[in-house]
Amino acid sequence: MTARVQLFSTRMLFAAGMALLAIALLLSPVRAGEAPMILPTDPTPLIVDGANGPHSFSIEIANTPQEQEQGLMYRRSMPDDHGMLFAFDQSEPLAFWMKNTPMPLDLVFVSSRGEVRAVRQGTPFSTDIISPNEPVRFVLELKAGIAEKAGISDGVVMRHPVIEAASHDR
Repeated sequence: MTARVQLFSTRMLFAAGMALLAIALLLSPVRAGEAPMILPTDPTPLIVDGANGPHSFSIEIANTPQEQEQGLMYRRSMPDDHGMLFAFDQSEPLAFWMKNTPMPLDLVFVSSRGEVRAVRQGTPFSTDIISPNEPVRFVLELKAGIAEKAGISDGVVMRHPVIEAASHDR
């Protein structure tokens, strides 16, 4: 009788453990295909000559269509001095949205010469289109409120080797 009780208890424990694992996976913010993409941080900081003086940002650079499609989706946090720079092959009309992005963002739209053309706010999980309404070459995503703190507005210039290389492509 003791062996039978232990076997029953072991089965119950195993079943309970599997049920808890399934619940944890279902409630987890990072399920299969929903992991945040973390790109390597570029060794050269991006410098913004904002209204409040120069600001330095460590950046991840999204170059490929796959990297640009995922961007900061599923990220829940990011340091204030960090961002993601989307570098496109040419200036073009761009439209972003915040689907699957839980963190509010500032989207800074930048010309091929590094000049800020527009700053827009992104609302978490929104599918509303965010656009500068003109062709741009780069988009810098920062935590919400950082653009204002750094004095980033239309006409401000950003410097980084990727941006400088694009300004010579013309």
